[in-house]
Amino acid sequence: MSMKSSLSPNSTGWISKYFDLIDKGELWIHIRKFDEINDRKHIHLKCMRSGIVFGLPTRAIFGHRLNTKNWTTEEKLKVLLMEALLFVHLKTGGKVDKHEFLARLIQFYGDHNAKSLSQTLLFFKKEDSVEEKIEKILAKRVDIKFNLLDNKWWVNSLNNTFVYLDVILFYDHCMNIAENPLHEYSEFAQEALTAITLATYADGEISGVERDLFNVFLASANLSDELRELAKDRFERGATLNDFSDKIKDRWLVKRFLTDISLLTMFSNYEIGLEEMEYAEELREFMDIPKDEMDETVMFIESFIIANREKSKVLDDSASLEKVYGSFTNRWKKILGRNKEKLATELSESKELVQLMKKSMSEDLSPEEKEKVKEQLKDILKSMPAFAVFMIPGGAFLMPMMMKIIPDLLPSAFKDNEIEE
Repeated sequence: MSMKSSLSPNSTGWISKYFDLIDKGELWIHIRKFDEINDRKHIHLKCMRSGIVFGLPTRAIFGHRLNTKNWTTEEKLKVLLMEALLFVHLKTGGKVDKHEFLARLIQFYGDHNAKSLSQTLLFFKKEDSVEEKIEKILAKRVDIKFNLLDNKWWVNSLNNTFVYLDVILFYDHCMNIAENPLHEYSEFAQEALTAITLATYADGEISGVERDLFNVFLASANLSDELRELAKDRFERGATLNDFSDKIKDRWLVKRFLTDISLLTMFSNYEIGLEEMEYAEELREFMDIPKDEMDETVMFIESFIIANREKSKVLDDSASLEKVYGSFTNRWKKILGRNKEKLATELSESKELVQLMKKSMSEDLSPEEKEKVKEQLKDILKSMPAFAVFMIPGGAFLMPMMMKIIPDLLPSAFKDNEIEE
């Protein structure tokens, strides 16, 4: 269906409207399954693609047909938070049923020690329905007002960067990992601020952008005054890996979130230096993350920066963008190289794609041919989980890069008659 569906996230009853669009077939709830990706990793990757991990909504999880043209960033993040919670609900055995989903959410949010939510609960009216309560809670969860005077990268675009903690803890609630998971919100928010502090000091100095990034996360954390002062004091003094609590050791999603925001902080100046690379390796070992998965995470953050470059005047600067592109291309080559045999097999079954890529090496392709290459490349990458995670919004920028890297990586596939033979 080409026509966009209408939804008003600032009006009461928007959740009912969302589920009504599902019932009418205007929104399609489908979860793609990968044999090589477990549920926790699938949740993490899906949320990274959407931008909710960083508090910057870039892509819907289910509502791709929604008309979001006149939505504010807060409204986009609010709907995205609901979709991320719905994704977790479905991945943990729930059905596409509004009443079942809202019942799970009200149970989850009913016992919460986060300051922002306890304030929201004061505004509930006795006659509020479950749906109205959830709508008020979601609105409060994304309502963080924080503006910087200078345009520094995309930091100004970030909203509540900790809404993803709700998603993680809702997974714990659904899986009965903790008796009252949201009691851990403040603890994990502090862990995240420690992660940012460590990443900031990795190169021995605090840049203005890194300080701004810390302040955005601090504003998002909704900590008590005492815990806020503790976090600010630690940021000025510095921290060590030993400052992380033992509680995170068995919490896979929490460890990945802490790693994501650590890398994001180190990339705030567009590239990771030698000292930061050394710290990233220490962090990888501490968090027990396989090397190839760490490479994927770094690549995703680089691609996230490039795909959202229009949000920043700084990234319009060709020198800054070139740094990110250079690092990104090298990591693409590394991951493509690991999957060289699989890639060669897939290409051998796509003769038209190979011919078009060969043609592109000597002349410009027509718009129609470029579209064919993009779609066929995406089909190949989707069949390979290591690549599927990078099919992000703005992913079209990958096409020229891929068309250059693949022939360099698999030159034999592009020799005359090689495919035919």
